[in-house]
Parts: sequence; C-alpha cells; structure tokens
Amino acid sequence: MGKKVLIVDDSNTMRKIIARSLRQAGFEFEKLLEAADGQAALEILAGETVDIVLSDINMPVMDGIEFLRQKNADAQIKAIPVVMITTEAGTDVLNEALSLGAVGTIKKPFTPEQVQEVLGNFL
Repeated sequence: MGKKVLIVDDSNTMRKIIARSLRQAGFEFEKLLEAADGQAALEILAGETVDIVLSDINMPVMDGIEFLRQKNADAQIKAIPVVMITTEAGTDVLNEALSLGAVGTIKKPFTPEQVQEVLGNFL
C-alpha cells in the first residue's frame, strides 16, 4: 500500500518536481498532498494523517523552521518525519532544522537517486 506524502514548498513548480522525483525514485504513494507554506501544512496535518513531510525552508507566511517548531508543539503530529528539501546552503540553518527534528535534508537541485537515498528508510 502506498504512503501519504505532504510536500510543502511555496513554488508550485517545485512541488511538481518533487512529486515527479518521488515517482522516478520508485516510490509509490496513495495520496500526495501539497501546501504552499508551513501554516497551510499545519492546517492539512490537522485533518490528514501522513507518513512523511517534505518541506522547503524559505517560504512566506511560515517558513520551514517555524513549521518544525509548531509541529513539535503538537503531540498529534510531532512524530511525523520531516525531510527538508532546500537551496539553503548554510549549515547553521540545516543544523537548526535537524535539531528541531528534521530526519534529513536534500539540497536543491537534486536527482531521483538522492531522493531515493534520503527517503528510502521512510517510504
């Protein structure tokens, strides 16, 4: 049975690229949900159960770091794994994401092989 995946990125094009890369990496999913920012992601998670969240860091309204903070404060969704997919090169921001519970990071641009390598344990 496929997994439920939530992709959080302010770029509609990037959300489509991530979804295509998941398929190219051989992952099958039952449902693919999309959110344009962290706030929208929290609203989706309030009503949907997902297996993993793939989130950008730099987004308007609520960025990926604040999304992680608020997700961690909610016992209902705290355990859902989050992988950050970002252009962010600074190790300080990536380390902050990891310290807030992100289970991995993928740097843009990425290949399906990189997606497979990072997400293989979760999907």
